Amino acid sequence: MAARKEIAPPHPVLYAWYHVLGSFAFTGHAPFASGTVGSAAALALYWVLPWTDNGTLLSLVALAVLFLGLPAASAMERRHGDDPSLVVVDEAVGMWIAVAFLPKIWWVALAAFFLFRLFDIVKPAPARQFDRMRGGGGIMMDDVIAGLYANIVMQIVLIFV
Repeated sequence: MAARKEIAPPHPVLYAWYHVLGSFAFTGHAPFASGTVGSAAALALYWVLPWTDNGTLLSLVALAVLFLGLPAASAMERRHGDDPSLVVVDEAVGMWIAVAFLPKIWWVALAAFFLFRLFDIVKPAPARQFDRMRGGGGIMMDDVIAGLYANIVMQIVLIFV
């Protein structure tokens, strides 16, 4: 049987970039509830950046950050252990998915935030299966699913409001 190949640690400069991205500009270093802090930071960016009311553009940014976040989350997991709390780029991606294509109204954004946090904590299928996976894919994908669920619920709510 072949021995498992060890992955070399990234160059220190590359790891520094991974750390900034993975911790979502250091919001993951919050002393408690780092996932909520990262989600709130993503919501704040959504609220203040004028182009985020374009759902297509916001989705493309979320997709780009997802793909950039995969190796960052993997590298940070190798250094800090399984699904470290300081990795919150996954919360940012999930939060942006939660608000994409929704009207930019304060109560809608706030409701999407709370739904996203709820689904991220409860982890309904298939989010729970992704959460059990190791590596960047496991870290990132459960939040993508939570964001999708939050968005779907909000789309349904807006039909009836």
